[in-house]
Amino acid sequence: MPRPATSNEASGGKSGSRKSKKSTLTTQPERSPSRTFQLFQSSQHPLEHSEDSPSKRQKVGHSSSPQKPEAMTVNQMYNFAKPNHIDLTNGNGPTTMTSVERKPSGMARPTGASTESGPKRLVVKNLRKTPRPDPEKYVNHVSTQLDAALSAVLIDKKLPYPNEELYRGVENLCRQGRASLLYKNLCDKCRHGISSRIEKPLSSRATTMHDPGLLHAVMAEWDAWNNRLRIIRSIYLFLNQSYLLHTPSLPSIEEMGTNEFRNQIFSHQILKPRILNGAYMLISADRDKKDTVQSTELLCRVIKMFHAMSVYTSDFEPELLGRSSSYIASWSDEKAETLSLPQYIAESQKLIDLEMSRCETFDLDSTTMKSLEMYLEDLLIDQKDRQEKLLRTEDVCQLLKDDARWPLKQLYNLLQRRNLCEKLRSPFDAYISDQGSQIVFDEAREQEMVVRLLDFKKKLDSIWENCFALHEGLGHTLRESFEAFINKSKRSNMTWGTDNPKPGEMIAKHVDMILKGGLRATSSNPAPAKGGNNEDVDMSEEDEDAQINEQLDQVLELFRFVHGKAVFEAFYKRDLARRLLLNRSASADAEKSMLTRLKSECGAGFTHNLEQMFKDMELAREEVASYKSMLDRRDSKPKIDLNVSVLSSAAWPSYPDVPLIVPRDVEQAAALFEQHYKSKHSGRRLGWKHSLAHCQLKANLPKGNKELVVSSYQAVVLLLFKDEKSSKTEIPYAEIQAATGLDDTQLQRTLQSLACARYRILSKSPKGKDVNTTDTFSLNASFTDAKYRIKINQIQAKETKEENKETHERVAADRAYETQAAVVRIMKAKKTISHVLLVNEVIGATKSRGVLDGGEIKKNIERLIEKEYMERVETEEGKTAYCYLA
Repeated sequence: MPRPATSNEASGGKSGSRKSKKSTLTTQPERSPSRTFQLFQSSQHPLEHSEDSPSKRQKVGHSSSPQKPEAMTVNQMYNFAKPNHIDLTNGNGPTTMTSVERKPSGMARPTGASTESGPKRLVVKNLRKTPRPDPEKYVNHVSTQLDAALSAVLIDKKLPYPNEELYRGVENLCRQGRASLLYKNLCDKCRHGISSRIEKPLSSRATTMHDPGLLHAVMAEWDAWNNRLRIIRSIYLFLNQSYLLHTPSLPSIEEMGTNEFRNQIFSHQILKPRILNGAYMLISADRDKKDTVQSTELLCRVIKMFHAMSVYTSDFEPELLGRSSSYIASWSDEKAETLSLPQYIAESQKLIDLEMSRCETFDLDSTTMKSLEMYLEDLLIDQKDRQEKLLRTEDVCQLLKDDARWPLKQLYNLLQRRNLCEKLRSPFDAYISDQGSQIVFDEAREQEMVVRLLDFKKKLDSIWENCFALHEGLGHTLRESFEAFINKSKRSNMTWGTDNPKPGEMIAKHVDMILKGGLRATSSNPAPAKGGNNEDVDMSEEDEDAQINEQLDQVLELFRFVHGKAVFEAFYKRDLARRLLLNRSASADAEKSMLTRLKSECGAGFTHNLEQMFKDMELAREEVASYKSMLDRRDSKPKIDLNVSVLSSAAWPSYPDVPLIVPRDVEQAAALFEQHYKSKHSGRRLGWKHSLAHCQLKANLPKGNKELVVSSYQAVVLLLFKDEKSSKTEIPYAEIQAATGLDDTQLQRTLQSLACARYRILSKSPKGKDVNTTDTFSLNASFTDAKYRIKINQIQAKETKEENKETHERVAADRAYETQAAVVRIMKAKKTISHVLLVNEVIGATKSRGVLDGGEIKKNIERLIEKEYMERVETEEGKTAYCYLA
C-alpha cells in the first residue's frame, strides 16, 4: 500500500511541488542492471488510509561536517560514471553500489552500500501496508443487507439498516456493473412477496366474502403494496435512475411492482371476475341510490387502480358498457310503458345527466363517457319505438297546448342529440294549424280574433326561441303553418256565404280600433292618467305614440301572412274614410305611419287610393277656406257654419244615398256652397252624403244649456223639438218619420240613441229599450249632466251586418272580375292552353292578391265560355284544352 516518503527520497524537483509514488527499493544482481525510481506521496483508494508527510531532499550517506559543500557543475550533477556512485537514471551503470563521494568535513556518515559487500537493499522506512478488501466479500455483504431490507419491507417492518447505507450499497453495486443482477433479485423478491403475502390470503378469503367486500380487501392490499413500492424505490433509486431509465426493455420499479400485482392478483382466475363484478356492483348501487360515501370513495380508488394497472380499457370498460347497456334497455322499456310523455322526457334527461355526472365523479375515461352516451341515445331516443313515443302528435300537441316550456325544451334537447329535430316539424305544424283554425273560425269570439292571433303568434315565437333554440326548420314550419291557417276560407255566416278569408277583415277593424281609440282601445293598455304638469303630459303622449306604433307593428306581422289583401283593403278604406270624415283619428302621425307601412309592404299601387283620400281632405279644407273667404267678401254669412268635404268618388268607398229631409237653413247653405264650388270647377257633379255628416247643436234645456255633438240624422230629429210648443208636446213616431224622411231602420236606430242610450235627450213613451212605431217622444225636461259638451254616440257610424255583407260581396265580385281578366290575358297570349296549365297560370298571376281556389277559377272559366271569350276543345291525347276566340 503506498505510503508517504520519510528519510531517503530521490526527487527531480522542488519539495512538495508534485506527488511521488512510494515503493520499497531493492538492488539485486539478478534483476535489471539499472532502475528509475519515482516516489509519490499517496494513493487515492476509497477504502484505504494514508499518512501524508512533507517531502524533503536528503543526500545519500552521512556527513557531520558543518562546512558548506562545494558547488557542483552541471556535468557533475548528471555524470554517474564513477563506480562508487549509484546510477538511478541510467540502466547501463554498475550493479554494485558505493558510498557517495563527499568532501571530508567533520564526521563522515557511512554509506548504504559498499562495492566490496555485493548487492544491498534500499529500504523506505515507516511504510505501512493496509490490505485491500475482497470485492466479492463486499458484494455479498451489501446483497445480504438489501435482502434483509426487502424482507422487512414486504412484511411491513422497520428497516434493519439506515436508508442511506442501503442506498450507497445499491450505488456501489451498480457502479461495479452488477445492476442487472440486482434488478433480477429485486423482481424475484417482489414476486415472491406478492404471491405469499397477498395472493394466497386473498384467494383463501374469496370464498367467504361478497364481491364488494373482496374488492375492498383488494384495494387495501393495493394501497399497502404501493406504500411498500415507495420504500423500495427510495432504496433502489440509483438503480432506477442510472440503469432502468436507460434500458427501455426493462420496466421501472413502479411499473414492475404494478405489473407483478396485476399478473398475480387481477389476472387471477378467481379474483379477476369478482373484482370486476364488485366494481360494477358499486356503480349499480350508485344508480339505485343505495351507495354510501365510503362506497363512492372506494369506487373512485378502484377506477384509479384499474388505470394504474392498465386494465381499464381492456377489461373494465367492456364489462361496464355491456352491463350498462342491458340496464338502460330494461329501464327504457319499463318507463316507456308506464310514464306519460312529459314524465318520460324528464326521467330520460335525468338518467342521461346522472350517467354523465357519474362518469365525471368516478373519473371514467372520455371514451367510456362517449360510449355510454351513445348507448343512452340509442336506447332512449333513436330506437323506432322510442321515436314514436317522443314524436307522437297528440302528446306533443298537448305539451304545446299546455305551454309546457320545460318539457318542450328537454324534448328538443333529446331529439337534438341524434339530429331528429326535423321530425318535430310534423306535430308542430299540426298544433299550429289546429289551434289557429279554431281561432279563425270561432264565430262566438269573432271580435277577439286579432288579439288571440297576436297572443298565439307571440306564444309560438317564444316557444321557438326558448324551447327550440331558433331551429331553422321549425322556424320555417311556424311561418308556413301560420300562413296556411290564416288564409283558410270556408263559406259560412262569418263571411256571408263568400269564400273570403275572415282575418283580413278583422285585422282592418283592429287597426281601426287602434288608430281611432289609441291606447284606450285595448284593455291591456289603459289610457294615461289626466292631470299633472305639462312635462308629464308630453311624456305620456310620446309614450302613447310609441306604444301605438308598437301595436301597429304587431298587427302588420299578421297582415304579412294574409294572402287576400283585397278584403283588408276594402274594410280598411271604409274605416279610414269614417275616421277622416268624422275626425276620429287619435293621432295624425299614427295614420301616416300606418300608411307608410302599408306602402312598404304592398307597394304604391295598394295605397294609391288611400293616399288620395288624405289629399282630398287637404283639398277640402282649402275649399272651405275659399268658401268662407267668399262669404266674408259678400258680407252675407248664413245662419249656420257649414263645413264641406269634397271627395273623389274613385278613391273613396261608395255610400248609399239615404233620403233625408234636411232643414231649410242647411239646404240653403249647401246650395250656396255648391254654387261656389261649380264656379271654380266646371263639369263636376256634387252628391250630398248625409249619412256621413255630423252637427254641433246648442241646446237650451230646462236644467242648463248644453252643446250636443250629433249625427245629421240625430240633428234632424232634435230640431223637431226646437220651438217652445213642440218641446212641451209628444210627437208620435209616424210624425217624426214623415218630417225626416228616414226609413224605419235608420229612424229606429236614431231614436234609440237619443231616448234609450246613455244621454237621454228625449223621453220615450212607453218606457223600454226598443223603439216601436207606436211610441211617442218628447223633450226630456229633467235631463242634466256635468259636462257642457256632450257627444252622443253616432249610431249610424257603426258598421252593421248589412254593411259587412255588402263589403264581402263586393270583394268577392271584384275577385271574380279580376280572375276573369287574368284568364282573358293568358288566353290572348297562349291562344290554346290545357286546363291544368291555365289554372296554374291564373294562380300565379293573381297570387299577389291572394291564392285562388281551383273551383272558383273553374267557375269563372265557365262564365267566360258562356260569354264566348273562349271555347273548350279536346287535344289529340284526349285531354281538355281551351282556345281563345278573338
